[in-house]
Amino acid sequence: MLEYQMHEYDVLVIGAGGAGLRAAIEASARGASVGVITKSLLGKAHTVMAEGGIAAALSNVDERDNWKVHFADTMRGGQYLNNWRMAELHAKEAPDRVRELEAWGALFDRTKDGRILQRNFGGHRYPRLAHVGDRTGLEMIRTLQDHGIHLGMEVHMETTALRLLKQDGVVIGAFGYDRERGRFLLFRAGAVVLATGGIGRAYKITSNSWEYTGDGHSLAYHAGASLIDMEFVQFHPTGMIWPPSVCGILVTEGVRGEGGVLKNKEGVRFMFGDIPENYRSQTADNEEEGWRYTQGDRNARRPPELLTRDHVARCIMREVREGRGSPHGGVYLDIAWIKSRIPKGAEHIKRKLPSMYHQFKQLADIDITEEPMEVGPTTHYVMGGVYVDAETQMSDVPGLFAAGECAAGLHGANRLGGNSLSDLLVFGKRAGEHAACFAKENRTPAHHGLDSDQIKAMAEHAVAPFERSGENPYRVQADLQELMQRLVGIVRRQEEMQAALEGIAELKKRANAVAVTGNREYNTGWHTALDLQQILTVSEIITRSAIARKESRGAHFREDFPSKNDGEWSCNIAVRQSASGEMTIERRPLPEMPDELKQVIEQMK
Repeated sequence: MLEYQMHEYDVLVIGAGGAGLRAAIEASARGASVGVITKSLLGKAHTVMAEGGIAAALSNVDERDNWKVHFADTMRGGQYLNNWRMAELHAKEAPDRVRELEAWGALFDRTKDGRILQRNFGGHRYPRLAHVGDRTGLEMIRTLQDHGIHLGMEVHMETTALRLLKQDGVVIGAFGYDRERGRFLLFRAGAVVLATGGIGRAYKITSNSWEYTGDGHSLAYHAGASLIDMEFVQFHPTGMIWPPSVCGILVTEGVRGEGGVLKNKEGVRFMFGDIPENYRSQTADNEEEGWRYTQGDRNARRPPELLTRDHVARCIMREVREGRGSPHGGVYLDIAWIKSRIPKGAEHIKRKLPSMYHQFKQLADIDITEEPMEVGPTTHYVMGGVYVDAETQMSDVPGLFAAGECAAGLHGANRLGGNSLSDLLVFGKRAGEHAACFAKENRTPAHHGLDSDQIKAMAEHAVAPFERSGENPYRVQADLQELMQRLVGIVRRQEEMQAALEGIAELKKRANAVAVTGNREYNTGWHTALDLQQILTVSEIITRSAIARKESRGAHFREDFPSKNDGEWSCNIAVRQSASGEMTIERRPLPEMPDELKQVIEQMK
């Protein structure tokens, strides 16, 4: 039981999605030895499901776009809780990261004169998303993994990290196991980069893949790092809700960017009835103008279906609550209607949205060129995560870096579509660069920091479910997902979230008593039992953060506090584990924005 394999690297990257691969590439390019842990197989990261595109102010479709407009859009979308420096770096560096990806072999869709084509997306003032049909994430992963492998990174597939190792307050590696054979693995590293993605599997209805159990968030928390903004969970407005074979699967925002419209059961485009005042000057108030915008008319305003995701999701839920929803508790998303506007409209839809067409035709026998899709909000993304330095991506625990969805700061209270993929590239690069520098500057002997008693305790805790007779871990997982969906979802109330906390405490007791049978070789029940420890931690952090923020802002909507309160709540909610093991909550003031960036935001308004 106590046997383990030892691996040593300058930089250990946990996660092989866009952020992890970009970090590994950068660290390798700077001469560091790099090991990459991936919970699944290389190439199967959830990044491949990102469909719409990469947000970057390339100005290929509309020359009025630039980094200042992108910065202002990101800050406004995040309700000004964003880390302004991260938003600035992101807007300035995203174009170079996209061109770099192109130089490495990514095949983007093209304008007539051969430049990278860009499409409209929710919350973005101009067409900004560089894309490959609706398979952008797949092309990104293909390109990054091919480039990374040739730089010499070592990949440990089907491997899960269970705990981070520390010595004298510095992270020096990780303890995990091989999912195929159940062998324990010890990774010694000069720096660790967390790039594990999100927390969607805490909820019953989610677009996220099975790996998204909040591993990076939990690993950082138990290592003593701060997490911020965890109350901000984004529910993508358009996930399939019927038929059951596709429940939760994302319908990319690109469908609306190409002209798809939202209708209630009465056939009414309900989004025209609820346009926020701060977006009114940019949003079309009639169908004709909205249609012209999707077709590239620069003088037209965008349709209301392309407002920010939090707003669209709440409008859909309003229609459902007031009895105007579809038969299965959603609304209709119709792209087929454009056949009346475009010659050979069906072929146009298939060309622009090939994955959407084939996916739903094969999995649900729905032809999106002929009939509307039945959609509703699905848990999609968490804006919160590990608190990191904007320049280096290092957490407040030395030696621990984070990038991508498991890091916080860029998106504030709500993420704009497409900003996630450029986030991966910009801050994945920065995390890899500075992790390599940290590792080289802080080398310690390999035998240091390997506390045998600590490792023994980790191994014994991991195999404990085999030695018990108790509940099935799948039952606990299902009950947690049901609880979070029902009590800490899109619309939140104090009493319901307090009930959720009590429920989580009870689920923790049950999780500590779950039992599994068989042996350690690819035992999915055992994997689920271990995942429960991470996802329960994250669920509690989300719930406590949501209780603490007594206002509504971005993706966090409190029915008992429906208004935004800038005076009291223009701050980050930070969560950290105390020395005694208690979960502590505190408010952190936002860093002061420089006057020149304040002027940029005012100019863009």
